[in-house]
Amino acid sequence: MNDCVLFVGLGNPGIAYKNNRHNVGFMIIDALAEAEASSSFKKAASLAETSSFSAENKKIILVKPLTYMNLSGRAVRFLLDFYKVKSDNIFVFHDDIDLEFGRIKIKKGGGNGGHNGLRNIDEQIGREYWRIRVGIGRPQGKSEVASYVLHDFNDDEMITISQISQKIADNFTLLLSDPKKLEQELCAK
Repeated sequence: MNDCVLFVGLGNPGIAYKNNRHNVGFMIIDALAEAEASSSFKKAASLAETSSFSAENKKIILVKPLTYMNLSGRAVRFLLDFYKVKSDNIFVFHDDIDLEFGRIKIKKGGGNGGHNGLRNIDEQIGREYWRIRVGIGRPQGKSEVASYVLHDFNDDEMITISQISQKIADNFTLLLSDPKKLEQELCAK
């Protein structure tokens, strides 16, 4: 195998957070694990749960940080160093309140948009990694953001998020070869 790739889903560990808007990254990682029959997660230095499989002559490591959202960078830094991963091979799946619900944007580098998980990753490893942004919509008032992201998706929203997660799982190899094409596939109605 030539390269190691980290697919990092941002979220908070624990059953209380399982269906929160902030946990969309964990939901995508779970869909990838299920699709690749690699649902056996193990702890990596108490910083993350990981699972792995091979695809496209690469070792794909699925990552769910256990450090809670605001310290996600600690887990990413540890795994980047442990596996000697290049920044081009780090893909972070996360919620984005600045995108309309269900919309997907994929880009490499850039700012954190006020997302504390991304801010911590940027502090730990820099900004030059891939970000897969999943729109969760924005609450009415700015002061409601923390409450909004820590509330569960409603039933209709969960259906949409499950469909998005499955589409990503079905087409994840495009992330490795042509991330922008995956964005087009995901946004096609």
